Amino acid sequence: MKNIYLIRHCEATGQALDAPLTEEGFIQASALTNFLHDKQIDRIISSSFLRAIQTIKPFAEKRNIEIEQDNRLTERILSSTFFPDWMDKLEATFRDFDLTYEGGESSREAMNRIVEVINELVESDFENTIIVAHGGILSLLLNHFDKKFGFEQWKNLSNPDVYLLSMEHKTFQIERLWKA
Repeated sequence: MKNIYLIRHCEATGQALDAPLTEEGFIQASALTNFLHDKQIDRIISSSFLRAIQTIKPFAEKRNIEIEQDNRLTERILSSTFFPDWMDKLEATFRDFDLTYEGGESSREAMNRIVEVINELVESDFENTIIVAHGGILSLLLNHFDKKFGFEQWKNLSNPDVYLLSMEHKTFQIERLWKA
């Protein structure tokens, strides 16, 4: 049995890769540490973005577990161009997984890179892993396992958020653990 805790980062000051958590985000990270206190965890893998690392750092320090960084967990780039209607553009990528905007990646491309991380975890000897990433990329992963998880569900994610992906043999179960 593999248990993979999928964690969306806590509240941050922005979207840049070096955007830190807000004061509220640090309070959330402490609450997340308390929330995870009774979970058996063997490994922590995080996006390299600062907000993701700061989200799990209190827990990792408390448990003395190294935070491994994996760039495949970074947020999906919608486009290198600013769109005033970016929300509409994002919604369109949930309907057409091959839609790509200038300088961005399609939903399928982003999904494939995070699914690759999950596949490696399934093949590993680790049973209980935390993955810390971002709302966009996590929603694509959740969609991979549950096609009903789409744009509206992405909008309802909280900061932080925690889902448990349990896998045994070729069967899986997804459960939202965090009650916002």
